[in-house]
Amino acid sequence: MSERAAHVEAQTGAQPQWKLRPERSNLPMLRVMCWISLRLGRRIARGVLYGVAAYFLLFAPRARRASRGYLQRVLPPPANARVGWRQLFRHFMTFASVIHDRIYLVNDRFDLFEVKLHRQQLITDVLAQGRGALLLGAHLGSFEVMRAVGRQQPGLRVVMVMYEENARKINALLAAINPAAQQDIVALGHVDSMMTVHALFDTGAVVGILGDRSLGPDATVLLPFLGAPAALPAGPFRMAAILRRPVLFMAGLYRGGNRYDVHFETVADFTHIPAGGRDAAILAAMARYAQLLEQYCRAAPYNWFNFFDFWESAPAPAVAPHPAPP
Repeated sequence: MSERAAHVEAQTGAQPQWKLRPERSNLPMLRVMCWISLRLGRRIARGVLYGVAAYFLLFAPRARRASRGYLQRVLPPPANARVGWRQLFRHFMTFASVIHDRIYLVNDRFDLFEVKLHRQQLITDVLAQGRGALLLGAHLGSFEVMRAVGRQQPGLRVVMVMYEENARKINALLAAINPAAQQDIVALGHVDSMMTVHALFDTGAVVGILGDRSLGPDATVLLPFLGAPAALPAGPFRMAAILRRPVLFMAGLYRGGNRYDVHFETVADFTHIPAGGRDAAILAAMARYAQLLEQYCRAAPYNWFNFFDFWESAPAPAVAPHPAPP
């Protein structure tokens, strides 16, 4: 990619901030929470979440600072100028609610939720092609709700590609609830991970990946996001371009109570790339992804779950980014 188009930073040897954070989950408490949730029901269990959200709000100062910084960017004025404890608590409570609902979604309790799909035809069209697609999400709302939709609809298999180290405890507990769900996860960091993804595409599967965090050595591209340059990983886009697959954006936004809105958008179709045009196509797709990410963050601001300074590791680019329009 040219410097005229964007500043690309190779982060070889550097560990991104989010990977350096130890998992804060307490396994005995997670087990107690699962027992309450599955035995006493979602309504009673949700009462416990207020205490969980309050605990992290009080005793996770770095996450609290990151939440305030993000809300000051995403909320419209004048609300962004007076982000206080109420807004911070709402942010933590939304996160706790989405994590808690994973217990039921993994356990195939879809009857508990009202899930509304927007632009579902995009997924239907991908299935009709039979070549699979990359479903690009973010730490925005719930991706688990999409996997639940996939298990309900004939012909739609959704497989999640994810880095599991920072959530090993909760993932192990969820796997114990429903071992079959683990068949829908490909762990990043293994030698054969990308070969597995390629094989899944060939079966017509929809492969989901969260595209808002770099694993470290991957190149990143600085793109405008909520008023400042943010470093977004190029790896998922390169993979889709090399394998010539369509890319869709997905956001499963939590709307309170038991309601989720699942939105689909077109990001790019790498099926036919002109000779010599791969880099430009990747950059255009990344610019489109950043625009969609900002759009849905503003639509549901408390659904953003990157509790670290997302912009801290993004130095000011030597050349201002001028990404190609989507």
